[in-house]
Amino acid sequence: MVIKILGTGCPKCRKLEENVHEALKQANVSGEVEKVTNLNDIMQYGVLMTPGLVIDEQVRASGKVLSVDRIRRILTESRR
Repeated sequence: MVIKILGTGCPKCRKLEENVHEALKQANVSGEVEKVTNLNDIMQYGVLMTPGLVIDEQVRASGKVLSVDRIRRILTESRR
């Protein structure tokens, strides 16, 4: 599973990354977390507001920091 955090490094982007790592740990799921900071790369996903969350090349959220619980549910669904 490849998880991408889309954002330029703002506090919300860092919080989303922190929540992703915690959700991975709680769900006992392994995944590679990548940070995408280049605006052109972010725009290729159609994300206009950061932070963005992409799991296996599918945009799952943009413009908000998801909770650890919500991310854990998304990760569990994505594993199926």
